[in-house]
Amino acid sequence: MLISNILTAIYSMVFIVSTILLKDVHSSRVLELSDGFIEMKNDGHWFILFYAPWCGHCKRLEPIWRHVAQALHHSDIRVGKIDCTRYKRVVSEFGLTGYPTIMFFRDREGEFKFNSERSTEEMVHFAKRLARPPVQEVTDSKDIEMLKQTYKNFFMYIGKSVGHTWDLYFDLAKQYQAHSYFYITPEITGKQHFVFGETPAIVVYKEEQHYSFNAEEWDMDFNTSLTQWINTERFDTFVKVTRSNIHHMLETNKYLVLALVEENKIEKLPPHHSEFLQMVESVIVKNRERFHRDFQFGWIGSPDFANSIISSDVTLPSLIIYNSSTRHHHFPEEKPHELSPESITLFLEAVRNQSVKAYGGNGVFIQMYRMYYETKKSLVNIWVSNPAVASVLFGLPLGFLLLICYSTCCTDIMDASDDDDDDVHHEKKE
Repeated sequence: MLISNILTAIYSMVFIVSTILLKDVHSSRVLELSDGFIEMKNDGHWFILFYAPWCGHCKRLEPIWRHVAQALHHSDIRVGKIDCTRYKRVVSEFGLTGYPTIMFFRDREGEFKFNSERSTEEMVHFAKRLARPPVQEVTDSKDIEMLKQTYKNFFMYIGKSVGHTWDLYFDLAKQYQAHSYFYITPEITGKQHFVFGETPAIVVYKEEQHYSFNAEEWDMDFNTSLTQWINTERFDTFVKVTRSNIHHMLETNKYLVLALVEENKIEKLPPHHSEFLQMVESVIVKNRERFHRDFQFGWIGSPDFANSIISSDVTLPSLIIYNSSTRHHHFPEEKPHELSPESITLFLEAVRNQSVKAYGGNGVFIQMYRMYYETKKSLVNIWVSNPAVASVLFGLPLGFLLLICYSTCCTDIMDASDDDDDDVHHEKKE
């Protein structure tokens, strides 16, 4: 028994020491940089986190950033961070307006700001895409099979790298390199994995399926249609919409079909919310050809974020359709628990035909109301999160205002009293 206890204690100590050592190793992957980075930024590939120690979002991002550094350790991408409160010169140099800010620096080719979901997977893919050429050539069939297993979304040009279509594809690859992977393969290799018409052909692979670009399906010129197609197909069919990526969604100029639910602290959904999401997703899965051109489906797990979009408090779960061009939004007539795939389908058709009531928009009064709503929500959040700070924050200005009013009123009263006393003395003298 004694020997067993000793061995257990030894194993525990070894485990603890190993954990500490591994933690130190992982932490060392992130380089602590100074403003000397300004002179180093054009030397190779850098993935940099600009942060402030007092920033709550920065503190929550810190362990994720360590995972990013570990994932990129064996690449030629160096991962670092800079404390902007100590090195103020970087703030003006890179035009930083908030924290955390994440940027990728590529040799002398420029800098790219990361504006997507701050997960390890998203940030690692972002850095890997920018560290390679805009378009990579794939000639081996096995490599394409590996791409399908590794990347959930990529574009493939099939044919020879000559002509107008190739030139446009390459330019678009440079434009959207931060958001997706772009490849080229010979026709003979492409036929083993994709179904397409004449070459050159362009396909997108996502969600274990591929879709070919067909310019005849678009009522616009070839350049515009291919640009619009790539811009919209880089998103999955049903995506999680956050504050970080919604502005990318708005660039599609589609209607955003948003299922509003609420995640808990560990990003789990209540069963009835999860069922609601599955029902909404089933509509686009079964009717992709019918709705994909005009609608982008997604879901939001934060009630505050959902409310800020429509400047109103909504019950959860719920469904709205948001017009990314006009900023109008639409609600179905049925209550959330009464919705079905059939009623959602009819609702989509009604929105597309503009036969349902629209709310919001870009009018002056609507914008003023949005400002009022956001201000009110911010003040309420401050009060709920920290009443003591809110009391000081609002109490001091109010106290000064009351003091000024009191001083002004008392001065007027005292002046009036003095005037009355002078009149009385004057009358007595007479």
